[in-house]
Amino acid sequence: MSASAITTALVEEVNFRLFDECVPRIQNCLDRLTEDQVWWRPNSASNSIGNLVLHLCGNVRQWIVSGVGEQTDVRRRSEEFSEEGPLPKDKLIALLGQLEPDVRNVLAEVTSDDLLVVKPVQVYEHTVLTMLIHVTEHFSYHTGQIAWITKMLTSKDLGFYAGQDLG
Repeated sequence: MSASAITTALVEEVNFRLFDECVPRIQNCLDRLTEDQVWWRPNSASNSIGNLVLHLCGNVRQWIVSGVGEQTDVRRRSEEFSEEGPLPKDKLIALLGQLEPDVRNVLAEVTSDDLLVVKPVQVYEHTVLTMLIHVTEHFSYHTGQIAWITKMLTSKDLGFYAGQDLG
C-alpha cells in the first residue's frame, strides 16, 4: 500500500470518528437533556457538558484548523471552562456543526509528506500525524464523558448501538 493510500485512509478515519461517530453521539446526548442539565456540574473541579462541547470545539480548531492548517489561532481556552451558561443547546450544536467543513477542508489538503512535518500547537511542537491522533483520541475521550454524564442524569441507555448485533 502506498503512503498516499495510507494518508487517505487516516484522514477518512479521523473524519469518520469525529463527524460520523462522536458528533452525532454528542448531539444525541444534548437532545436528551434540558438546558440546566447541559450546564450541570457535580462540583467546582468538574466540567459541565456545555464546557466539554466548548472545549472540544476549541481544541479541534486549535490543533487542526490552526495547527495543521496554519490558520490564525483564535482560541481562548480558559473561557471554554469558565463559561457557566446557559448557552442554548442549539448554539452548542451549531458550534459542532461549524467544525466539520473547516476541519474537512484542512484535512483534504494533508499529504503523506505532511504527516511527519513538525508544527507548533499550544506550547508544543508535534508532527501532523501526532496532531491527528491527539485530536481523535481527545474528542473520543470527552465524548465518552458526555455520554456518561447524560446516562447519569437521565438513567437511560443512549442507543448508540441500537439495532446492531455486536456479537
